[in-house]
Amino acid sequence: MNQTVETTRETLPSILLVDDDEVLRERLATAIRARGYEVRTAGNSEEALREVTRESPEMAVLDLRMPGGSGIDVLRELKKQDPATRVLMLTGYGSIATAVEAVREGAIGYLPKPADADEILAALNGTNTAKEKGIETPSLARAEWEHIQRVLADCGGNISEAARRLGIHRRSLQRKLHKYPPAR
Repeated sequence: MNQTVETTRETLPSILLVDDDEVLRERLATAIRARGYEVRTAGNSEEALREVTRESPEMAVLDLRMPGGSGIDVLRELKKQDPATRVLMLTGYGSIATAVEAVREGAIGYLPKPADADEILAALNGTNTAKEKGIETPSLARAEWEHIQRVLADCGGNISEAARRLGIHRRSLQRKLHKYPPAR
């Protein structure tokens, strides 16, 4: 029986999991390992590039935003090293622009955090779509609201700085912030 389990584990692809959030990274790694995959982890782009140089994985899950470099940088290096690597981008700061850039660079998909191991494996294996899961595309108003919230968080809550980065007047931003978040 052990021999069958070992054979199955050897046939499953190896996965490189890169995320700067240690708790999330280790929980996902444990859950994916429990499903029989070999998982290597990295906490930043530098560690990820060392892992890629050491041995190219068949699949990778990359956090988009990390200190010291982005997941896009790691994606480019992975694709240079082994164009067959299936790469999934994972991020808490999703936008249409970054999703398009990731796909242009060779990512097979893009998932917002939080995502569980089953969602990640389904996306990597191409066995799941947003429509099957009942996930709706957010409205333009909802996407705008989420973008404003992300920029505001990046500015430490400074409305004047966020307005400058968004290219709108401070008072216009204040009006938008007083509205309730739009429904999806």
